[in-house]
Amino acid sequence: MSRKIDFMTLLEDYFETYLPYSRGLSPNTIMSYKQSFLLLLRFMLDVKKTKAEDIRFSALTYDTLLEFFCWLETDRQCKTSTRNQRLSALSAFSEYAQNRDFDAASVFRSAVIKVPVKKGTKKPRSVFSREEVKILLALPDDTYETGLRDKVLLSFMYATGARAQEICDFKVAGLRINDGTASVTLVGKGAKPRQVGISLSLAKVVRNYIKHRHIDGYPERHVFSSQTHERMTISCIEGIYKKYVAIAKEKHPGMFLDGHYSPHSMRHSTACHLLEAGVDIMTIKNILGHVSVQTTQIYAEMSQDSVDKKLKEWNDTWFGDKIEMKKAKDDIPDFLKR
Repeated sequence: MSRKIDFMTLLEDYFETYLPYSRGLSPNTIMSYKQSFLLLLRFMLDVKKTKAEDIRFSALTYDTLLEFFCWLETDRQCKTSTRNQRLSALSAFSEYAQNRDFDAASVFRSAVIKVPVKKGTKKPRSVFSREEVKILLALPDDTYETGLRDKVLLSFMYATGARAQEICDFKVAGLRINDGTASVTLVGKGAKPRQVGISLSLAKVVRNYIKHRHIDGYPERHVFSSQTHERMTISCIEGIYKKYVAIAKEKHPGMFLDGHYSPHSMRHSTACHLLEAGVDIMTIKNILGHVSVQTTQIYAEMSQDSVDKKLKEWNDTWFGDKIEMKKAKDDIPDFLKR
């Protein structure tokens, strides 16, 4: 009969071997995972009076986990999104544990699966901070054909606030450079064209990309193409954002904290950053191609939301969901302290 593997042994293997070597996760990402288990150990000690070394899979029942997540929200003042992140961390480990020792971990795995993801209040539209935009624009490797395309595309979307469909429809003829000024023509909803001024430096980047693709003599060609279609699709642009946001989250676990970013997030970001820079609402309306200024007015509210969000993130960082390692430090395994 094979020997049962206890909870702490599997947890140590998970953090010391599986995540860094099999998964290849960064130290910062692994530390964010560890926070969930530091909280679980704190709960088990303070509420269940169970030391870390005495925790068994059989003790982590559905009722115990429900009590734990309730404790996170009440005693620890966790947001719904943070509570769900903790659940995700426990779920990932439960799957690993069950694969290593099915009989021992099956109760824990079954309990985790039954815990529902909690729905929060309707989240505001996701917006990148200026620093997050800077990170995104630097990620594509322009030594590769697709990386060069992605770098130009992301920069172009941020500079113009264009919709994904407008990027798909953007043609060579839409770029104009005259006497030290530059603009682009975007075709918006209802096939309504609008001109958006862009910096000369970005215009040159786009022009050089057009020349690189050898389509500068073809005004009706689409500037951005996929690997299979001359005209890029919205799903392709969505895939580009998904790819780079995932990389950015991996490299910067303390940033890109909204649950979902779409190509429209860049448009929202452009509008908010313009507003924060002092550009008047009517100018932003014309840049974005809104029919009504009431639609644009939403960004004034979003801009204040971003201020409130940053303030709350700062408070959470210093006073929120972090574990005080000095309390009962002897009960915390060394592998969770590193």
